[in-house]
Amino acid sequence: MNYRHGYHAGNFADLLKHTALCELLRLLTAKDKKLFVLDTHAGAGGYDLAGSQARRTGEAEAGIVRLMAEPRAGMPGAVARYLAAVQAYDRKFGPAGTTVQRYPGSPRLVRAALRPGDRFIACERHPEEALKLKREFAGDRAVEVRQADGYHAVKELLPPAERRALVLIDPPFEANDEFEVLTRAVRHGLRRFATGCYAVWYPVKDEAPVAFIDSLAGVKYLNMELDLGPSTPEGKLAICGLVVINPPWKFEEAMREALPWIAARLGDGVSANFSTSPANRTPPQ
Repeated sequence: MNYRHGYHAGNFADLLKHTALCELLRLLTAKDKKLFVLDTHAGAGGYDLAGSQARRTGEAEAGIVRLMAEPRAGMPGAVARYLAAVQAYDRKFGPAGTTVQRYPGSPRLVRAALRPGDRFIACERHPEEALKLKREFAGDRAVEVRQADGYHAVKELLPPAERRALVLIDPPFEANDEFEVLTRAVRHGLRRFATGCYAVWYPVKDEAPVAFIDSLAGVKYLNMELDLGPSTPEGKLAICGLVVINPPWKFEEAMREALPWIAARLGDGVSANFSTSPANRTPPQ
């Protein structure tokens, strides 16, 4: 348990998953029904982009900092809403008069979208990160923070009393068997609550994601990948993906507009790729 997201906050992977997360929250809270949100690997909640961890990698400079500098005119709605959420958090917790310095992790983005009556549980297993997360939300009764294994929380907390849920699964992928554990957790979650919306992030380092995607046979999903291309320095993550199971109406449309736009602004050779569950694909003409 050595992973610290502070080194990677605001990087290209966050652009993918947090743009999608903001859009999922917007669409799922549009209905006048209570929503339960579970963040299984929540991290510290918020990150200092001027801190030593972020400066060591510089990944935010090529990610959120670059995107925040883009003109808002002509920007896809999902991207504009995501950047507005980042800016709102930075203005509230960061120093005034600077470029973006405080970056919201997924718990902060969820918290900003919650309505009265919605329920949110954020799990983080790492002791130090969990302590930071508890401090981030100290006194906030709308957020329940648990130092716990998020995979176990999937078994424990589903199905929710609200009968509507968004489950974000964003593991650190430190363990060699992470995809196997992840696959079991998703299967268990779907058995317990088949109609829930699940957003699952993964890195592409080898063939392991293929087996995970294949395990979703019979499930409706949208899979999105962001690829930085062959110019990525050796040893750096170049491709990551996000699978959204049971995506809400209009989510795919929004992401097919937003993700290629983001890719085009991250540099030459960056691409956005999409795939859907076989049952949801358009038959060849």
